[in-house]
Amino acid sequence: MLLPSRTYYGTVDINSNLPLSLFSEKFTDCFNVCYTHDRGSIIVLCIGTDRSTGDCLGPLVGYKLSAMNSSRYLVYGTLDRPVHAKNLKETLEKIRSRYSNPFIIAVDASLGSMERIGHITIGEGPLRPGAGVKKNLPCVGDMHVSGIVNFGGFMEYLILQNTRLSLVMKMANIISTGIHYSLQRIMGDPPSARFAP
Repeated sequence: MLLPSRTYYGTVDINSNLPLSLFSEKFTDCFNVCYTHDRGSIIVLCIGTDRSTGDCLGPLVGYKLSAMNSSRYLVYGTLDRPVHAKNLKETLEKIRSRYSNPFIIAVDASLGSMERIGHITIGEGPLRPGAGVKKNLPCVGDMHVSGIVNFGGFMEYLILQNTRLSLVMKMANIISTGIHYSLQRIMGDPPSARFAP
C-alpha cells in the first residue's frame, strides 16, 4: 500500500503505447527529484515471495536485475533469496549496517481497483509492504515502484494466489528493464558488477 504526502507521483499502464519508454521517463523524473549526490549506495529492494503468483513481482524484478550485472546499484530480493514479511526487518537492518546513507528504491506488488490492474506507480517516499493483506510491516524506500497486479478488498490472499503470471511477468520485464537502463543512463556504467546476496 502506498503512503500519502508524495511530492512526485507517476503511473504507467502496461497496455499503453510504449510502456517501457513511459516507465523509464517517469522513473528518471522521480529519481532526479529524490536522489542527492550525498547518498551512498543505490539499493533496489524487491519485496515479495515466490510462493504466490501475485506477490512474486518483486522477486522477479530482483532476479532480472541481478542478471543484468550492473555496478550502479545493488539488488536485494530475488527468486532464490526473496525479501518478504518474515525477513524484511532483518534485511533493512543488514542494509543499514553495511552501507552508509543508502538510497533505497522499493519495488513491490499491490492490489487496487479493477480498472487500475496493470498500472505501475512510481513515487517519491516509502511504501508499506503487506498493507493490502493487513500485515503490519515497516515502511520502506526513498522512492518506490509498485505494480497493481489484481483487485483488492475481498479475500486478498486468494486473489494474490490467482493472479495471472503473464501479467506479473510483463510488469516485471518493464520494471526491471526500465530501472536498469534509467540508472545506467543517469549514473553511467562502469565495467565491474555487484550483486548483494
